[in-house]
Amino acid sequence: MRHDKQATENAKQEVRRILGPLDARLKTRTFPVGERVMPADITVVCTLLWLYKQVLEPSFCQAFPNTNRWFLTCINQPQFRAVLGKKEKASREEKQKPQAERKEEKKTTAPAPEDELGECERAAAAEPEAKDAFARLPKSTFALDEFKRKHSNEDTLSVALPYFGEHFDKDGWSLWYSEYRFPEGLTPTFMSCNLMTAVFQRLDDLRKNAFARVILFGTNNSGSISGVWVFRGQGLAFPLSPDWQVSYESYTWWKLDPSSEETQMLVREYSSWDGAFQPVGKAFNQGKIFK
Repeated sequence: MRHDKQATENAKQEVRRILGPLDARLKTRTFPVGERVMPADITVVCTLLWLYKQVLEPSFCQAFPNTNRWFLTCINQPQFRAVLGKKEKASREEKQKPQAERKEEKKTTAPAPEDELGECERAAAAEPEAKDAFARLPKSTFALDEFKRKHSNEDTLSVALPYFGEHFDKDGWSLWYSEYRFPEGLTPTFMSCNLMTAVFQRLDDLRKNAFARVILFGTNNSGSISGVWVFRGQGLAFPLSPDWQVSYESYTWWKLDPSSEETQMLVREYSSWDGAFQPVGKAFNQGKIFK
């Protein structure tokens, strides 16, 4: 494709427009989201990788010191280097060899069998096989997936909740009430909503064995977060995997009695997002569903 100087400059201007807010956010943060590497970091780093390698000259990058620091922090993590490091090093060494030497190596050197795999495939193959944290539990009569389908596709109060009440297996599953422990730290409601979403994103592997409806109550600078959860087994699921333990200690948890009227009222209110919501004492703002 013929080089178009104006198109290149337009593209760089677009990159400046996008990197500006990212750099500003990273001025007071190590990572854009949370306090450790998250899927967001992996996605953005991989998006920027070829820009940094082949497009952005040093003079361009100087305008984004915080982004540069974060990018270098990420790509030097062992997990990033396991996928990118060897390949990047080999690429640099290959560029430094004379052309004739590279051609000769291609003629005489056969690739080792392991080199037929990409770096990503080799890294994935090296990972230990994930264990099902719930495999030891006896089979349950309650089909969570069927309940989720009814919850998603049919009326909650007239169909999904009656199904739940009829089929819930109190021996194979448990109900829990959660309440965020630091409501004084909840400021704008959109940030509180993002906090709820971030918790769900870290629990993707738990979706087959859990369900929740979580509500943000109140207004800006006067909010609270609480919810009703369903878990496989009789205990909290979070301690079963390090990946699930990031945020759960920021909440207080109470195990509920499925047969009590108070629990049934809680389930109904949090399912319909309507009711007195005792003892919250604040108006419904918005809700999130983990399914």
